[in-house]
Amino acid sequence: MKIKEMMKFAWDNYKQYAFGKNELRPLTKNGHIGNMFGGLRGATVVDALDTLYIMELEEEFQEAKKWVEKSFDLNVNGEASLFEVNIRYIGGLLAAYYLTGEEVFRSKALELGEKLLPAFNTPTGIPRGVINLGSGMSWSWGWASAGSSILAEFGTLHLEFLHLTELSGNPVFAEKVMNIRKVLNRVEKPQGLYPNFLSPVTGNWVQHHVSIGGLGDSFYEYLIKSWLMSDKKDSEAKKMYDDALEAIEKHLVRRSAGGLTYIAEWRGGILDHKMGHLACFSGGMIALGAEHASEERKQHYMDLAAEITNTCHESYARSDTKLGPEAFRFDTGTEAMATRLSERYYILRPEVVESYMYMWRLTHDLKYRQWGWEVVKALEKHCRVEAGFSGIRDVYTTVPTHDNMQQSFFLAETLKSWH
Repeated sequence: MKIKEMMKFAWDNYKQYAFGKNELRPLTKNGHIGNMFGGLRGATVVDALDTLYIMELEEEFQEAKKWVEKSFDLNVNGEASLFEVNIRYIGGLLAAYYLTGEEVFRSKALELGEKLLPAFNTPTGIPRGVINLGSGMSWSWGWASAGSSILAEFGTLHLEFLHLTELSGNPVFAEKVMNIRKVLNRVEKPQGLYPNFLSPVTGNWVQHHVSIGGLGDSFYEYLIKSWLMSDKKDSEAKKMYDDALEAIEKHLVRRSAGGLTYIAEWRGGILDHKMGHLACFSGGMIALGAEHASEERKQHYMDLAAEITNTCHESYARSDTKLGPEAFRFDTGTEAMATRLSERYYILRPEVVESYMYMWRLTHDLKYRQWGWEVVKALEKHCRVEAGFSGIRDVYTTVPTHDNMQQSFFLAETLKSWH
């Protein structure tokens, strides 16, 4: 019930102060549009649809649905992140459609999916990361090395695009993502690892930086979930997942002096002993994959999942707010803590509680519920403000500065994990 109250509080304030904008700014009590979604609006509405529905916030769900029907305009003209539009908008609409069968969600998802297709018009079919939703022009992120595309971005389209094909009968969506997989299968992988940057022109890796955190993270998650979603028929996805996990365990998983198991980052063969909050989804992922591993590997992977989840819990437990930092290190005396100020923030991210949820469901060890409850208390104490929830800039101070942003994924993912 507490979580439902938090969800209603987050939604009610969004509705009051920012309805139709992308996110609520809870301290200034206004809305934020940002430049990630190319002029699309209502990211919080669309992202939160399924959470409102499964939490039985019926009135709120109807408000959201009405907004999608009447006010959700897809005729926009701005540069959007292909990845963000896919996971937040198309993912949100598909989830709402499968829960309710309401046609409006299906048609909006398909219409938006069509607008993303020009991003795939590259020599390899690996899409570029940014697309103008009006003109269909696409290009790579200015900061990504040498015009490359990012593994976590082009690798996190598969689930949604297969459903777009299923719901439309149009094979083009599935063809686009099956081709991405073909390119990834063909390209040589250093030590069996998948680097984060790939050229959409040559189909070769642009630099050998490997990370299970940002830039790489959800590619791996989508492999195991593609296999599960296919009713375990997509053996190619399972093999890619198994092989990748084996390489990760061999080359990136390390144990600290203090006995904490973590996943390091890899730069051209040199390990950077840092783990990002985004990489903390991997505990839940490895546990999910373990359920379906061979008998002798199953326990091994459940143990690994538990150890990684424990490390991520330590990153929360060792902070003054009991919320975890954006990234934490293992190369100095202080383990599982952020060293630089630029990595000390917490923006309401879901990955750690998501792993607690998977671990709880797969082991029924009560400590995961306890850990989840600790996070609820910390969110209430440090992130809840008068008009919503806000991220904080430094988890190591008990008088935190708020960042004035209620991220859409707080409603779509973080709060959903407890439900």
